[in-house]
Amino acid sequence: MTQADTFARRVGRQLHLRQAPPSLITRSMRGVELAVTETKCDNPEPGLSGSVADEAYFISLKLHDYPDCELWDHGKCVMKTDVRAGTTYLYDLRSDPGYIIDKPFHSLQFLLPRSALDRIAEEAGVPRIGDLACQFGFGHDDKIMRHVGAALLQALRRPDETNQLFVDHMMLAFSAHIAQTYGGLQQVTKSARGGLAPRQLKRACERLDSDLGGKRSLQQIAAEFDLSVGHFSRAFRISTGLPPHQWLLRQRISAAKQLMTVRELPLAEIAISAGFANQSHFTRVFSAAVGVSPAVWRREQYGVSEGEV
Repeated sequence: MTQADTFARRVGRQLHLRQAPPSLITRSMRGVELAVTETKCDNPEPGLSGSVADEAYFISLKLHDYPDCELWDHGKCVMKTDVRAGTTYLYDLRSDPGYIIDKPFHSLQFLLPRSALDRIAEEAGVPRIGDLACQFGFGHDDKIMRHVGAALLQALRRPDETNQLFVDHMMLAFSAHIAQTYGGLQQVTKSARGGLAPRQLKRACERLDSDLGGKRSLQQIAAEFDLSVGHFSRAFRISTGLPPHQWLLRQRISAAKQLMTVRELPLAEIAISAGFANQSHFTRVFSAAVGVSPAVWRREQYGVSEGEV
């Protein structure tokens, strides 16, 4: 089992949870895995949290206030602090950080291996960064982390509706943000001429279009062009104006609209054919993108209601 595959179990053991919490994994960096999990307990088992020593960082987005939190570092109690919902904390796992569990908690925990920081710098063509600025016990007011966290929280709660392209995109955005904001990674302005070649773009679009469910990962697609995921994603966006997961969403909507011209096809069947998890997922995404529900759009366009099919 890989590091990220065991991440949820490790976090569950650390927090004395009865079962492993839900998690999402991306292998969008060659040889490096990133993961995020939602940890929540309203009636926790009291005691000191378990060991998590590792060559990695935990990035923790707090979703619940935790007043008078007793923090431990290197096996010793070092301070008490009030943890506020909406703040981001960075933990260097080499010091085996922990806290006393004695109140309800809720957070998103991101695993960021130290090797990921080297890979990010390597792919950006800039010098490697050192340690992240982990000020133990200090919570950051990080709006970008709240945005990333909100998007991934929905993905964790609706795994059947979440495609791998979206997870890869959000986790890449997370890791780049942490490296730049807390590691001082140099930002490099990419040339506007760095899009995919026409043949590459055609092939990439064909690969995405053939998998409307989005099960294929960014790494698998990028590998076909011998590109890193970061390079491929940037080049694809330059060429199309959209990141891969948003381009795929547009294709899903287009496919659904085409299928809705067939009077005999019910919306539930159209939803599956267009890559959505179910009719509810289809209705929610289509309504957000188009402004009206599929049933209303179909009736306005073709005079067909769901009750007729």
